[in-house]
Amino acid sequence: MKRNIIIAAALAAVLSCTACGKDIVGKSDESPLTPATTAASTESPETTTTAKATTAVTTTAEGESEETTTTEAAANTDTPAASADQGSAAGGSGQSNSGSSGNAGGSGNSGSTAQEAAPANRDYAPSPEDYNYGSAPAQYSNDGLTYIQGVLIANKSYSLPADFNPGLDPTCQSQFNKLQSDAAAQGLNIWLSSGFRSYDYQNQIYNNYVARDGQAAADTYSARPGHSEHQSGLAIDVNQIDDSFIGTPEAIWLENHCHEYGFILRYPQGKQDITGYKYESWHIRYVGTDMSYPIHDSGLTLEEYFGIDSYYH
Repeated sequence: MKRNIIIAAALAAVLSCTACGKDIVGKSDESPLTPATTAASTESPETTTTAKATTAVTTTAEGESEETTTTEAAANTDTPAASADQGSAAGGSGQSNSGSSGNAGGSGNSGSTAQEAAPANRDYAPSPEDYNYGSAPAQYSNDGLTYIQGVLIANKSYSLPADFNPGLDPTCQSQFNKLQSDAAAQGLNIWLSSGFRSYDYQNQIYNNYVARDGQAAADTYSARPGHSEHQSGLAIDVNQIDDSFIGTPEAIWLENHCHEYGFILRYPQGKQDITGYKYESWHIRYVGTDMSYPIHDSGLTLEEYFGIDSYYH
């Protein structure tokens, strides 16, 4: 019995030791593996993190690439806009997103906006359909007449024949009527004081001035017979035909707006040595709106515009 108890106790001890040994071996095996496993696990997240970081770097690199591309795209987007503006300013074509032209005759959005805003600030020559359009005056085939680009020239260098008697040009008259009416609508009073003058009548006027002031003085403000623009039927003196008209609201308006009806201020201030005559704020010359606009915009006299002189040869 004792022996059985001892054997049972021994077996229990063996079993207990066996169980303890497994636990120890298990822990011993896991102990080196746990750091390894932990390392592996740690490496795995680190690897993952690194991979993510790499991905992030890649993303960042791609992002930089995308940003660069975006920046370049933005720059490219700006380029057509700048071109459109430049094209619009220069009268060229600049495409908007719709591809429409942005020039003066285009229908692009930017072009349309420019066109909507421009007329209030820009000076456009009227077309034949417009109210104040003035056609070029009639041309004559008389011997002794000088035309340059369809404009009849009468100054100290170029004369008109003594028998040239056209009267006041009808288009000149009708355009003056429009000018007078529009000025009146703004409270200004402009009237025709002197229009057509024949050779003989100009001869009488000129000689009277010579008798009063001498020829040298008379030549600064009165034309010799045959050299007067009034004989062409295309010149009009308005209001007071003297210096009292200078600086009046009518004179200022006339200088700024007569070209809109086909006239030019023929003898402007500071051009006496070029035109051969003193400043005459009251003397306008009809050339038609197709010619008056470019001459006015150039700021040149008729002599300068056509490259001719004006002195008695």
